Amino acid sequence: MSLFDLAAIVLSLAAIFGYVNYRFLGLPTSIGVVLVSLLFSLGLIAAQHLGFDLATQARGIIERINFDKALMHGMLGFLLFAGALNVDLKHLLSDKWSIALFVGIGVIGSTFIVGLLMWAGLGVMGIDLPLVYCLVFGALISPTDPIAVLTLLKRLRAPKALETKIAGEALFNDGVGVVVFLTLHGLVTGGGEPSWTQVGGLFLIESAGGITLGLAFGWVTFVLLRSIDNYELEVLLTLALVTGVYALAETLHTSGLLAIVAAGLLVGNHGRHLAMSDLTRQRLDQFWEMLDSILNMALFVMIGLEMVVLSFDESHWLAAGLAIPVVLTARLVSVSIPATVLRTRGGATPHLVKIMTWGGLRGGISVALALSLPPGAERATILAMTYAVVVFSLLVQGLTVSALIRHALKQDLA
Repeated sequence: MSLFDLAAIVLSLAAIFGYVNYRFLGLPTSIGVVLVSLLFSLGLIAAQHLGFDLATQARGIIERINFDKALMHGMLGFLLFAGALNVDLKHLLSDKWSIALFVGIGVIGSTFIVGLLMWAGLGVMGIDLPLVYCLVFGALISPTDPIAVLTLLKRLRAPKALETKIAGEALFNDGVGVVVFLTLHGLVTGGGEPSWTQVGGLFLIESAGGITLGLAFGWVTFVLLRSIDNYELEVLLTLALVTGVYALAETLHTSGLLAIVAAGLLVGNHGRHLAMSDLTRQRLDQFWEMLDSILNMALFVMIGLEMVVLSFDESHWLAAGLAIPVVLTARLVSVSIPATVLRTRGGATPHLVKIMTWGGLRGGISVALALSLPPGAERATILAMTYAVVVFSLLVQGLTVSALIRHALKQDLA
């Protein structure tokens, strides 16, 4: 089966599942598509038990989809750029220290909290997962995917300060989380004892190098955009920026995701206001909004369909059951610490901790990183824990966070 055939299947299912959600369920698109995809996967598995072996054929198709490469080396760069284009840099810079706190503690702190708690808890259960693998799980599960929450905040006209903090964390936590994951992943596959000097050096090169590269090529693109007035060509220049910078960052072993975020912020602010006509801004926004919507629907379809190819034993389900409360606890702690610091300086908005904790949904990036681990018993355990947390966050947290936000906003107005 060719790449075109696989893309045709995924996009066709995304369109069908999106229609079913819009017509009959009325859920936020990302959550609704995941739910319909999961029900479709469970239907295939049930049909197999009834003697209709559709699951085997579906499993053969799904196994051909390289989730890790599709997301990490394709879709995620476009998704991050689309998000960065619409972030107001002035608001972001005015909240830069609070966002830095949330990203730093929210990702790095959460990595260690999750890793240590899982290592201790699994040890009590008699499940052997080395500490470094528990830290790897902490790194891949810490980045959040706030697409549904941000959409809800805009619709409910939540305070701009709250929206900026969540959007700012969302832009940078993917990049930082991947850098932390790749650093720990290198220690796992490298086979040696962890060298924290090596870890710090690699983290600095990946993050600082990626941001510098993104700003440099973002500025070059800005200069090119300013010299022309042709929206077709200007949209093409932004596409070239995303693909070219990401590929170059990967070649130079820096963070392609952070490079994309930096480039997107520069083009979305300086480029939008100083280098584009009104028509170009309108066309550019429409293009990237449509691309963002299509890719997100395809991504969540793939998350739901992965259920068909996963198989877990009893120890995996025990580990998965432990992972859900541990990840929520780590999120609460890692959000509460910077929020407490901000509160002493008057920079924390009401209900920030509860909204960021329960609204910290996990998505495709966590699944992709788990699938990128080398085959083995550790990978199977981590994959089970990851999938459980992602599905719980999308379906349980995602379906109830709207009520939480509405209640919080009503309290502010009371």
